Amino acid sequence: MDALPPIDLDAAATTRLAPSARAVLVAALDEGWGNPSSRHARGTRARAAIDEARRRVARAVGADVDGVCFTSGGTEANGLAVLGAARARAARCGQRPRVLFGPDEHACVRRSAARLAEEGFEVLALPVDASGALDLEAADALLDERTALVSCMLVNNEVGRIHPVAALARRVRARAPHAHVHTDAVQALGKLELDLEELGVDSLAVSAHKVHGPQGAGALVLRTGSVLQPLSHGGRQEHGLRPGTEAAPLLAAFGVAATEADREQPAFEELAGQLRTHLLERLPEDCKPLEVPESVASICALQLPGPPAEVWQHHLEARGVCIGVGSACSSGSRELSPTLAGLGLDAAAGRQVARLSFARTTTLAEIDTATAALAEVDRELGALRG
Repeated sequence: MDALPPIDLDAAATTRLAPSARAVLVAALDEGWGNPSSRHARGTRARAAIDEARRRVARAVGADVDGVCFTSGGTEANGLAVLGAARARAARCGQRPRVLFGPDEHACVRRSAARLAEEGFEVLALPVDASGALDLEAADALLDERTALVSCMLVNNEVGRIHPVAALARRVRARAPHAHVHTDAVQALGKLELDLEELGVDSLAVSAHKVHGPQGAGALVLRTGSVLQPLSHGGRQEHGLRPGTEAAPLLAAFGVAATEADREQPAFEELAGQLRTHLLERLPEDCKPLEVPESVASICALQLPGPPAEVWQHHLEARGVCIGVGSACSSGSRELSPTLAGLGLDAAAGRQVARLSFARTTTLAEIDTATAALAEVDRELGALRG
């Protein structure tokens, strides 16, 4: 089996498991593998591990511990929020309740909203201004008593744009009394200081593997009093919202990863700024960063010259450098993403966009190696272009 590339600049897709999270995961697999619903000692030990993980995730996002509903990841958490909240509020919002979603949501939110449209909901995208940023004043006209749900991601997964979710939530509260406000915070945990109450939302989604935790674990975090319809039925696990035996080892590791992401957030924000500056100073001249106002430093989108970014991706991988091309969940799609369309790109230009993203473990030396590899590929592909 080939060795993994030594330099990973695709942290927005996933991150390497932290040693601390791995240690907890292995210990739980060895000793904490009981069914958390069992009443004997082994089950009690697994339940205690989940309870501790719930406390850790709650502290990391400024929420009440009873509001944490564990899921298999961000996709399930977002789907549960969008479908579960909209359906729970439909009866109070008139004959055709309205759902509003952000201009550049993850595919799991957009496809859940499309499912609601099939069920008779009126589904509309929140308006944006000429720069692709959320237009809050224009959004006011869409908010009324028929609004059942408003969902807007906090940090975009493709270009890192930060949306004004708190300001949007305040407007929703004033104009749409029955609405549930949800935010996809999968790319925000560990990058921004998160506080459910300060955001003013009813729910937010987070995922373990974006913050050096294990794949297969996430959470939907709910404000006290939020009501959702479950998407599946069975036992009473996770407040009856997500039945089935919980994966105690994965969740225990997620709890540790969430704590570290929260604790290290200020330091990572500073590191990401240094890495981004270092990257931009050393880029080949014709590799242009996309201009994205109000974005996190740890996600940098580049428009590369010549062939599609996937060609660059393969050439860079051959040199030991991994980069992203669009969202990992939508790779393979030939459609222009709403994110890139909102930045004014057409389909041809959109295929030239690559995403470089940093983790807490990324170093300046790795940026040096990556930019040198970019320069080599630029010369090689430039020679082919003539």
